[in-house]
Amino acid sequence: MALKFFTSRKLDIEAIIEIDSELNEIQDLDLLLERILFEARKVVHADAGSIYIKQTVEEDGNKVDKLAIKYSQNDTLQKELPPGQKLLYSVFSLNIDDETLSGYCALTKQLINIQDAYNLPPGVPYSFGKSYDQITGYKTISSLSVPLKNADGMLLGVIQIINSKDKKGNSISFSKEDEGIITHFAVNATMALQKAQLIRTMILRMIRMAELRDPKETGTHVNRVAGYAVEIYDRWASRKGVSEDERNKFKDSFRIASMLHDAGKVAIPDVILKKPARFTPEEYLIMQNHTVYGSALFDDPQSPLDVLARDIAFTHHENWDGTGYPGWVDPQTGAPVKTGEDGKPVGKKGEEIPLSGRIVSLADVFDALCSKRVYKEPWTEEDVLLEIRKLSGTKFDPDLVDIFFEILPNIKQIQQLYPDGNSA
Repeated sequence: MALKFFTSRKLDIEAIIEIDSELNEIQDLDLLLERILFEARKVVHADAGSIYIKQTVEEDGNKVDKLAIKYSQNDTLQKELPPGQKLLYSVFSLNIDDETLSGYCALTKQLINIQDAYNLPPGVPYSFGKSYDQITGYKTISSLSVPLKNADGMLLGVIQIINSKDKKGNSISFSKEDEGIITHFAVNATMALQKAQLIRTMILRMIRMAELRDPKETGTHVNRVAGYAVEIYDRWASRKGVSEDERNKFKDSFRIASMLHDAGKVAIPDVILKKPARFTPEEYLIMQNHTVYGSALFDDPQSPLDVLARDIAFTHHENWDGTGYPGWVDPQTGAPVKTGEDGKPVGKKGEEIPLSGRIVSLADVFDALCSKRVYKEPWTEEDVLLEIRKLSGTKFDPDLVDIFFEILPNIKQIQQLYPDGNSA
């Protein structure tokens, strides 16, 4: 028995070492958070769990630290869904205090192992919220809450995993050995998380630079567009039989590249970019050049991310029917390379437009229609969805529009994850 136990734990540690390497290869923060939660559950055989990130928000004029849920997973509930459909969860934030398990874990920066969530040890200050169980019919039994903190002790977030399972699928308590394994995992996951947060911070700083020029180009807008784009791609790739490993690698670069779709706007004159009204035809022609300027920022690609960023910046305003812009022009100079009888560049159409550009086009327009602009109020959801359907086959790839409506619940969840005013 002892030899069997030792062998099992040795395999667990070997798996963690392999996972550590894989986590450090992930560049995008959101994809990393989802993967950290998945692997944390896997390594201690947990059925469900959530991952929270510490965020600073303003309340009544004061800055307050909160725990914001980023991802939630539940294998039992996932199995009840049709293939390809993702589990939806409530988007909320928690106070960092002694009232909830996760809040107390964040407050004390200490691991909390609960054997029975419905019968907490006497004298503990926190309580267990039963509302999620009541809504879903799922029963939480065991719970392990683990702080994600860096080498200086600064809190980054909390992983909370639920219901350890034995080989027969019965819910059991998390053991002391599980505590050691998940603590080791959390230390290494935190290092990967810090790197991804640094990348996200640098991207958002670039976006804020653009925001100084163009008030529409906000961190929340680009986070939503990137989130929609990844969801659309994931369903498309699943339909096409793309392997999970290949999908994950593409999504990692795709999400970051999608956030940079309008980077070229920094080269557009303020008199046009900040105009609080619709453009004249002449101004619109100048504005179209942001696709060429954006592409030129990545004209010496060093990685798959650079290639995607270049293609997206260049083609996210092309239309499925060939009426978009910039069309067949030199990506560095904007000079026409294929013209029509009128001497103007011929637009790219159909699958001449890279998949990445076709997806971001749909994601970008959807978010723009849903958002307030200086020249318009946000459209109603009904009107937005009618417009998306109307533009299928002309502006948008019809297959992607079909996918968009298939995953609409996921799209709406991303809207909740990145409301205006919160760009993290």
